Amino acid sequence: QVQLVESGGGLVQAGGSLRLSCAVSGRTFSSYAMAWFRQAPGKEREFVAFIGWSGFSTSYAESVKGRFAISRDNAKNTVYLQMNSLKPEDTAVYLCAAALGVGRVVRASEYEYWGQGTQVTVSS
Repeated sequence: QVQLVESGGGLVQAGGSLRLSCAVSGRTFSSYAMAWFRQAPGKEREFVAFIGWSGFSTSYAESVKGRFAISRDNAKNTVYLQMNSLKPEDTAVYLCAAALGVGRVVRASEYEYWGQGTQVTVSS
C-alpha cells in the first residue's frame, strides 16, 4: 500500500512563493510517476504538474507554466512543487497523486493513489 502525505501549504500574498512537499511511504517510490492536482471550492479537480519516475520527464498546466516547478528526490521518497509568483486564482487544495503507469498525465483517473491535500490560499 502506498500512502501520500502533503505539507507546505498556507496563506501567502499575491506574488509570493510556497514549496509543497509530498512524502510517499513504500519502498517502490522510484517506480511511480507523480503529479500534483488542485481543487478549488465548487470546481473540478485540475491537473497542475507531472513528473516521471526518473525525474527527467515533466509536464505542466498552461496556467502554471513558468511559475511552478515539480521535482522529486527518490532517496527521500518525496516529490516537491515549488510555486512562485502566486496569484489569487492559484487558491485551492493541492493534492499529490501517484501511478505506476500513466497514459494521459492530465487525467485524474489515471492515478491510483492520492493524498489528503494541503490548502494554499493566495490573498490579493
